[in-house]
Amino acid sequence: MAVADALVALDPDVRITALGTERGLETRLVPERGYALELITPVPLPRKLTGDLARLPARVLRAVRQTRAVLDKVDADVVIGFGGYVALPAYLAARGAARRRRRVPVLIHEANASAGLANRIGARSAQRVLSAVPDSGLPRAEVVGVPVRAAITSLDRAALRSEARAHFGFADDARVLLVFGGSQGAASLNRAVAAAAGDLAAAGVAVLHAHGAKNTIDLRAPEPGDPPYVAVPYLNRMDLAYAAADVAICRSGAMTVAEVTAVGLPAIYVPLPIGNGEQRLNALPVVNAGGGMVVADADLTPQFVADQVAALLNDAPRLAAMTKAAALVGHPEAALQVAQAALDLAKQARR
Repeated sequence: MAVADALVALDPDVRITALGTERGLETRLVPERGYALELITPVPLPRKLTGDLARLPARVLRAVRQTRAVLDKVDADVVIGFGGYVALPAYLAARGAARRRRRVPVLIHEANASAGLANRIGARSAQRVLSAVPDSGLPRAEVVGVPVRAAITSLDRAALRSEARAHFGFADDARVLLVFGGSQGAASLNRAVAAAAGDLAAAGVAVLHAHGAKNTIDLRAPEPGDPPYVAVPYLNRMDLAYAAADVAICRSGAMTVAEVTAVGLPAIYVPLPIGNGEQRLNALPVVNAGGGMVVADADLTPQFVADQVAALLNDAPRLAAMTKAAALVGHPEAALQVAQAALDLAKQARR
């Protein structure tokens, strides 16, 4: 969506069609943003020898035929792929379309530090390959960062600070810890920070905690004079949350890292303890630059939060240095760079 918005900003006459599946959030989010959406059969790529693997070729062929029909219907000039269920059929359809009409060029963007299977396959024939960080595993990849919505990249945390803190009920001079684990929350983050609430309050730290709509947290009763501990299921205004905070505790998915660095917010990154380790890799460039810390999920204990996080929030010089470093790692122009690359390919295809 960030790239779609950037495309429209660069060329108001551009026509955008999003490709998705009926099981994804795109069925709600894409129409809400005013873009056309076409649905195809999802093609999850099994990692183990199961019945799904045996059914994969038929699903791929069906999805490729559906996608090719969409490309013909909208007279596509370029395919932009970000990996995932719809990416592989799109890459194959764009390549196979050359037998029927002009070839549809493909632009790939890899958001994670370790490329997924769909993008690894698609990169073999793509005209351009972009990535969030170096060494993603894709050949010829140009590093541009992760596309982030303009509402985040244009955010001036300092200018919005007073308004944001008033919105959540924090004092203007409060030291604020932001905790979030994505839209669903993160149980381990919830447990560790909630259990350290008393120690954080004693250290003068206020907390803004998005615990997830399906989760609850067990908080102690506040003492008189304690800084606020604001616990909410979901944050509708992440711009205000980022502006109110001094430090974040969060997962390190590619989009989370991109947004947090785009606004220059220091963070304690807690990689999801499953998968192939890509979340830890996502955070390493920020950590190496001095803009954050990586803590293993098992090591994020109430004691760690009480000792290390509280100490950081009360160390003004260190916090200022981390804030500056985090901002330098961000790529606020990533969406525009991806959009411009797509427009360049589209123009070349029309010649």
